[in-house]
Amino acid sequence: SGNPLAVAAGLETLAALREPGVYETLEARAAAVEAGLVEAAAAAGVPVRVNRVGSMLTCFFTERPVVDWQSAKAADTRRYAAFFHGMLERGVYLAPSQYEAAFLSLAHGEDELAATAEAARASFRAL
Repeated sequence: SGNPLAVAAGLETLAALREPGVYETLEARAAAVEAGLVEAAAAAGVPVRVNRVGSMLTCFFTERPVVDWQSAKAADTRRYAAFFHGMLERGVYLAPSQYEAAFLSLAHGEDELAATAEAARASFRAL
């Protein structure tokens, strides 16, 4: 977009991404969310696979690794929908489809990570 506000925001984002440690911080936060989801699901006895690349991730409700379309479509979409609604009710917005990714950003700090983990524990228990 040629909108001056969008250009200014883009330039500030690029400047922030040049700061030392930014990508390491994003990686650590995303790994913490992934671990929290896996641990919460295991504690609730819910089979989940979390696929993550950098700060993008998604949950698949299956016991098998998800590596392609065939394995993705075999996952339990109804259970994902129930999990999505549980998280939404607890203040965490995820993509409404398991075929979409969640994105972490630098705006997600320790408080948001803790709230996400708690919402996941409650949502998995409710399934």
